[in-house]
Amino acid sequence: MSSAQMPSAVVLLSGGLDSTTCLAIARQRGFRCHALSFRYGQRHQEELAAAARIAQALGADEHRIVDIDLRAFGGSALTDDIAVPKARNADEIGSGIPITYVPARNTVFLSFALAWAEVLEAQDIFIGVNALDYSGYPDCRPQFIEAFERMAQHGTRLGAEGRPITIHAPLMQLNKAQIIEAGLALGVDYGMTISCYDPVEGRPCGGCDACLLRRQGFAAAGLSDPALEQPSR
Repeated sequence: MSSAQMPSAVVLLSGGLDSTTCLAIARQRGFRCHALSFRYGQRHQEELAAAARIAQALGADEHRIVDIDLRAFGGSALTDDIAVPKARNADEIGSGIPITYVPARNTVFLSFALAWAEVLEAQDIFIGVNALDYSGYPDCRPQFIEAFERMAQHGTRLGAEGRPITIHAPLMQLNKAQIIEAGLALGVDYGMTISCYDPVEGRPCGGCDACLLRRQGFAAAGLSDPALEQPSR
C-alpha cells in the first residue's frame, strides 16, 4: 500500500513512554500518523522537545503543537504552584486520585484531536492511556474512552455521515513492562522519551510517580532505562 492509500490517524503524543509506544503501534498498523502535542501550561517544556524528536524519528507525517492554557484553572501540581509528590510507595500511588491529575486534560486533548481528525477526514484517533500501571487518573479508564467515542459518533460530521471515529487505546490492558517490550519490538528508542513530572535540568527527577512507575516497568522487563543514560538537553 502506498503512503497516499494509507488511512490517516491523529495520535496524541506527549513525549513520554506510553504515547511514544502508541505512535509506533499506529505506524505498525498502517496509519499515516498526524502527531498532536499540547503546550497546555505545564511546568516544563522538555516533553515537547521530546515529542518533536519522537515524531520525526518514528515517521509521523506531521507534528503539531497546540497552545491552550490549563493554568487558567490550575488545580494540579502540573499546572499550578503545587509541589509534585515524590517518593510515594506503590500503595500510595495506587490509592485515590493524585494532585498531578490535570482536571479534564484528556477530555480537552481528545476534543482537539477530534477536531483535527474531522478536518483530515480521519476516522481513527490513538491515545496512550493505560488502566494498569497508571496513577489513578479517571480519564485513563476504559469507561472514559468508550464514553468519548460514543459522544464523537453523535457530535461530529463524520459520525452523522455514517463514518464514526474510533478511539484506539492499544495500551489499555498492558502493564508498563509489556508496554516497553511492545515498543522495543517496534524499534522504539526510549532514550528519546521523558516521562517525568518535575525534571531537573532536562533530566528525570527520579522520585515522582511517573519516574517510579517507569523505573519499575524497566526493572520488570529486566532492562535499564536508557533515558537515565542521556546527557542533559
